[in-house]
Amino acid sequence: MTRHRPALHGLRFAFGTLSVLRVRVERWDRPAAGAAMLWAPLVGLVLGAAAAGCGAAVALLGGGSLLASVAAVAVLAWLTRGLHLDGLADVADGLGSGKPAEDALRIMKQSDIGPFGVLTLLLVLLGQIAALAGAFGAGAWQGGLAVVTAAVAARCALG
Repeated sequence: MTRHRPALHGLRFAFGTLSVLRVRVERWDRPAAGAAMLWAPLVGLVLGAAAAGCGAAVALLGGGSLLASVAAVAVLAWLTRGLHLDGLADVADGLGSGKPAEDALRIMKQSDIGPFGVLTLLLVLLGQIAALAGAFGAGAWQGGLAVVTAAVAARCALG
């Protein structure tokens, strides 16, 4: 019965793969994955709203724009299992190695993180925090809107 509802399968697939939210995923095939790409911005909206709420709460409680930004970035990383961060580190290690393509791919597949991955993650996270600190500096709601906008835009890029 449920195989005739590709939109529902796509929604479950999107939340099941792009977040830590426990969702029963019944189909892991191309049609479900294709539908999931259409739902990805909604996942960004939900995750972004949670991160924005946390960041805004920190700002409103007097934590300041920098701490609010760290909180928002940390919540997004947690809600996505750091999936995007892990992939970024793998690519940085592979490309930064200067090795031929076959060796670079082997490096990317290793479970450990190398110096290029660490450096890349550090700079990217600092950049995200700095950008959000400017938005949270303008106000808790402006910072929250920036978090939601970034989370939705990032998931729009999947499609």
